[in-house]
Amino acid sequence: MMAGIDMVHVPYRGGGPAQNDVLGGQAQVLFSTPSASIAYIRAGMLRLLAVTTATRSDTLPDIPTVGEFVPGYEASYWSGIGAPKNTPAEIIEKLNREINAALADPKLMARLAELGAMAFASSPTDFGKLIADETEKWGKVIRAANIKPE
Repeated sequence: MMAGIDMVHVPYRGGGPAQNDVLGGQAQVLFSTPSASIAYIRAGMLRLLAVTTATRSDTLPDIPTVGEFVPGYEASYWSGIGAPKNTPAEIIEKLNREINAALADPKLMARLAELGAMAFASSPTDFGKLIADETEKWGKVIRAANIKPE
C-alpha cells in the first residue's frame, strides 16, 4: 500500500513451499525471514532486493532497507520465549537469566548472525512491552487497510 504496488497475495502452507516456488520460477517474489533464505542468497539462488527492518542487516550490510525507497516502511520479524501465565516468578527469573547468559556467548551470537538472525537479551517486562507495542502498531495497520478475517 505504501509503495503503490499492486501485488497478488498467494497463500501458501508455510514458507518452505513458497520459497520452493520462487526458486522454481513459479512465483516472482517472496517476503521471507533471513534465516530461512540466507543460504539461498549466499549461493546466488535468490536475489535479495531489500530488508524490511528499519536498519540494514549486520549480516548483509550492502542490502538496502525498504525504508530507503519507501519512507516510513518497517516490518520486522521477531520471536521470543514465553511461559504459561501462572508460572512462578522465580522460574521466569531463572529462565530469563539463563537465556540472557546464553545470548552473551560470542559463539552463539556468531552462529545466529551467520544464519541471518539478530538476538538480544531482554527482561520479561521489556518483552511484554515489545508485544504490546507490536500489537498496537499492527492493529493500526489492520484497521487502516480494512483487513477482515476470511
